[in-house]
Amino acid sequence: MRQLTLGVGLHDRAVFDSFLPGENRQAVAALRAMAAGRGETALYLHGVAATGKSHLLQAACATQPGAAYLPLREMAKLGPGVLEGSAALPLLAIDDLHSVVGDAGWEQALFGLYNERLGRGLRFLVAAAVPARALGLQLQDLKSRLTALTHYALRPLDEAQQREALRLRAHARGLELPEETLLFLQRHFARDMARLCGLLDQLDAASLAEQRRLTVPFIREVLRQP
Repeated sequence: MRQLTLGVGLHDRAVFDSFLPGENRQAVAALRAMAAGRGETALYLHGVAATGKSHLLQAACATQPGAAYLPLREMAKLGPGVLEGSAALPLLAIDDLHSVVGDAGWEQALFGLYNERLGRGLRFLVAAAVPARALGLQLQDLKSRLTALTHYALRPLDEAQQREALRLRAHARGLELPEETLLFLQRHFARDMARLCGLLDQLDAASLAEQRRLTVPFIREVLRQP
């Protein structure tokens, strides 16, 4: 786990090379360009759960020293004061924006932060479950600013792409996932990437501890499947 400004950690595996774009190639290209100091100054990602929003925001931050990733779902309870000191960072990624919608203090703080960063030409990433116009923001000035950003709607991976993505993540850890193993996971567990990646983490730890390959019998044993 890599620590960044404001004490928020990035997952080491949340990098661009471990993300399978699927139908999201334009969004990934735009974020790669932004992280490299090219392209647009501010972008807005939205999509249902487990489409990769958090992964991409963290990947962008991982390429930029001094960047900060702020998951508001976890930080909302701390209050908008956590934003202090972030206006001058080279790249700021705000995740789970929907978590603070309707809170006047948070909305005002985000509006001020947005204006200060964009006034300095600093890069700003935002992610939420839905487009900015559908968030239900009470502060109309903030709504208009965010609505004007270039939006990218992230699409879920289909089943074949899920298997490819899992292979990619496993390969980055030095693991090999046979096709029969991948099919077993999809048949027996929820077919969304968050759940499947969680299972991969569990299997990776078990494989390392017992020095065994990720075969179907071993997976049945670890996950207690009949």
